[in-house]
Amino acid sequence: QVQLVESGGGLVQPGGSLRLSCSASGRIVSINAMGWYRQAPGKQRELVAEVTVGGRTNYADSVKGRFTISRDNAKYIVALQINSLKPEDTAGYYCNADLVYNRDSGYRSRQCWGQGTQVTVSA
Repeated sequence: QVQLVESGGGLVQPGGSLRLSCSASGRIVSINAMGWYRQAPGKQRELVAEVTVGGRTNYADSVKGRFTISRDNAKYIVALQINSLKPEDTAGYYCNADLVYNRDSGYRSRQCWGQGTQVTVSA
């Protein structure tokens, strides 16, 4: 009933840039926070950046000054501009949304995840 689809990952050299995008679709009523998480092999998934519906942002210390999160509330899109990439940024990047959706039996809230997009930083 609700789907998040990411795009924009790829292979990039150190110092390069990428722009990730995530689009939410389905019977969405509202979305509160939207964010990006990442998970490297053998490590736990960690928050990279998040943005509230009001535009307040929060970043992991490791990405401050390099990553910028933005969202389009009308289109249910969240984007992540990634600059000055480092090899340690290599991970699967996952979109997350805290949303309310419409089921036949009424409104429900849930945390939704996308399928992930791979970012690899290597020379």
